[in-house]
Amino acid sequence: MRTRIAIVKRVIDIGMSLVGIIFLAPVMITIAILIKLDSPGPIFYLSQRMGKNAKPFIMYKFRSMYVNSSTLRNPDGSMRVDKHDPRVTRIGRILRLGFDELPQLFNVLKGNMSLIGPRPDPPEAFSHYRGEERRKLLVRPGITGLAQVTGRTDIPWQERLKYDLDYLNHPSLWLDCKIAFYTILEFIPPLRNRRFQRQASLSGQMASRAVSTKIAFEDIGESLHNEAE
Repeated sequence: MRTRIAIVKRVIDIGMSLVGIIFLAPVMITIAILIKLDSPGPIFYLSQRMGKNAKPFIMYKFRSMYVNSSTLRNPDGSMRVDKHDPRVTRIGRILRLGFDELPQLFNVLKGNMSLIGPRPDPPEAFSHYRGEERRKLLVRPGITGLAQVTGRTDIPWQERLKYDLDYLNHPSLWLDCKIAFYTILEFIPPLRNRRFQRQASLSGQMASRAVSTKIAFEDIGESLHNEAE
């Protein structure tokens, strides 16, 4: 069942990302021009993230901050962007409504990401995963996911990981459709902030699954550590 869903998801990813790139090309070109006119620096922000099985890849985003801006972090280690953050450019305030993620359609087409799935974390986040939380690396990360339509960055990083695990434990194309629907609502001003209501259920099965994947992820962690050295 999970294998069939994964195959269908990949076919949908390729088709929808291709269609999205073609139809949104004028929008992305316009955004690129506005970024260059608004502030000096590159059009894209390139960030290394962990993909499926912790394989590192470069994630694309439209740049929404001034070049060489400092990095602010929450107490849990996740990156923080305040509501009126001075690091964010004028056009960046609009882009951060979700438009800055559009270049990730190319990541989806390349196979680094999926349209729907857990959001990718940077490699340094690996050491902060606790037990079964590493299981989020068993699937392709997504442009949007359950945690994003439930609370986005309004909820702590560790809480978002619970939603990621809940998504992994209940693979469903219907759930993907609902996540996609609520993501689209974020681009409609009157309907923004309508959160998808779902109780993150962490079943006891997680513990047994964590044991079966522990050795594999220890190897991945060691590999990441060696690359960092």
